Amino acid sequence: MLQPEHQKVFAQCPLFSGIDPGDYEFLLSCINSYTKSYRAGEFILLPGDQVNHVGVVLSGSIEISKENPAGAKHILHFLGPSGMFGEGIVCTSHRISPVAVRVKEPSLILFIPYQRIIVSCGNSCGFHIRLIENMMTILGEKNMGLTEKIELLMLKGMREKLAAFLLSEFHKAGSTTFRILPNRNELAEYLNVSRPSMSRELARMKKEGLIDYYQNSFRILKVEELKKSLQ
Repeated sequence: MLQPEHQKVFAQCPLFSGIDPGDYEFLLSCINSYTKSYRAGEFILLPGDQVNHVGVVLSGSIEISKENPAGAKHILHFLGPSGMFGEGIVCTSHRISPVAVRVKEPSLILFIPYQRIIVSCGNSCGFHIRLIENMMTILGEKNMGLTEKIELLMLKGMREKLAAFLLSEFHKAGSTTFRILPNRNELAEYLNVSRPSMSRELARMKKEGLIDYYQNSFRILKVEELKKSLQ
């Protein structure tokens, strides 16, 4: 049964976009979904695992990472409530995970069988077509997100990378004040930079009045000036 605190999460999840909240309970039953709780540090997926479900974060947060041939970990993404994972893997022919999905803090995950998303049931439920349309949109936007990540990693300067990341978070939040999911170590891994150098650059940006921050809370004080860092 869908808990009241998860109603907002469903409303924000792109997979359920355009679906009447009154249909959520019937939808979850129809697609054979289930939930599972995880402790901080547990792995949901490991490289080589077969993936047949799409996951949705109902509470908590997770990180998605991949190791290079030398064994060095690189963080690809962070997801909080309403975030989805596995959607790109289940659409491949072999459905084998190339990444690890680890829980950052105690989390509740909703799992949905991929086949129940792309194949309509015998009851002719109206929301099945919407699920398929939403899934196509999500995959398209995922590709756009990967392009943005590649562009971020191609930036050479520390300030360029930080400016690009913070401006991206600003646009996602729709506000100059926002919280980021990664801590400092994780952010350095995500940007593929050293933490001490990154911390020094953040301190310089704060001193120059471009940004302000406290732990994981950030505020962009001069948006246009920050954009100039990318020119």
